Order: sequence, then C-alpha cells, then structure tokens
Amino acid sequence: MTRVISVEGVNLSFPLERSVTRGVLDLLKGGDGSTKKRFKALKDVYLDVNQGEVLGVIGRNGSGKSTLLRVMGGIYRPDSGSVKAGGRTQLLAGVSVGLNPNLTGRENVHLYGSILGHDRSTMDKMMDDILEFSEIGDFIEQPLRTYSSGMKARLGLSIASSVEPDILLIDEVLGVGDPQFREKSKKRILEMVKS
Repeated sequence: MTRVISVEGVNLSFPLERSVTRGVLDLLKGGDGSTKKRFKALKDVYLDVNQGEVLGVIGRNGSGKSTLLRVMGGIYRPDSGSVKAGGRTQLLAGVSVGLNPNLTGRENVHLYGSILGHDRSTMDKMMDDILEFSEIGDFIEQPLRTYSSGMKARLGLSIASSVEPDILLIDEVLGVGDPQFREKSKKRILEMVKS
C-alpha cells in the first residue's frame, strides 16, 4: 500500500508563561530564574497512514489530538521529528478559523480559498455550491461580524468541504450548527472520505 502520511518521532512543546515574581523566587531557590517553562504537547509520536485508510485518534481532552492534527496539517512545525504527506492536505478544524470578521461572506470565500491554495477563479466556480450548502442566502454580501456563530460555522464548513484535498484531516467540526445542518455536514464529510 502507498503511504500518504508518515509521522516520525514528532515532538512539540509550547511555552508556559510565569510571572517575573515567580522567576525571581526560582532564582533565589537556585533555579535559572526563567519566566518561561515548556509544556510537552507531543512526545515521540510515530504514525503511518496508507492510501484509503481512515484513522481515528481517540483520547482525553488535552491529550494532544488536535495538536497532532495541526502538525500533520502543517499548521504547527514540530520541535523535532518529521511529517511527510503524499498529497494536498486539508485540515477541517475550527471552521471559522481563517475568516475575517470585517470582510463579507463572499470576500471570506476568496480569502479562505487562498489560504487553501486556490485562486479567485477557482473559488468563484465553487461559489454556487458553497452558497447552496451553507444556506446563508443574501447574507453572503454582509460582513462576517453580522453573522451568528452558526452562520459563521456554516460558511466555514461549506468553504472547507467544497475543496477536494488528497488527504483530509478532521478535528471536531461535525458539532456545528443545528441538527439538520450537522447531519448534512456529516453526509458531505463521509462523501469526501469515500472519494
């Protein structure tokens, strides 16, 4: 089988801020006085995914699932180790991430599309599908800041799911919107997975 994602020895940590007072106290106790410590989010992660496989990552809140997906999607760069992907990868996570509240819905379609690597004409060809799926109608011409949280989620998921990646990473996006939209989203995601 063809390997499409290979995660080899990935480590990632984030800085944890400490107050200057804590740093001085640490220094007085013989420490280095640093006001920054690090939280190890991922430690020596190895993972291979072959073409056609569907993989679920399960764990407690805070165990690093979303962080791992963001590393695999190229959003976070690991401190050490490597991630290799054999195709265009798309992460569906935080569906309003990448949207600008001061732009209209239509302008956000172009913005989000450019983040995903698509030009304006490609996104224009997808516009009717995005509008139909999102069901936001004439609000597409209004600034995103006027949208409800459900409308933002609908638009973000509609844009992200209209683009067809080679590798699809999904992080808790199916909980957005009303029950009918969640079911509609689930069907679209399953269609993407099958293809």
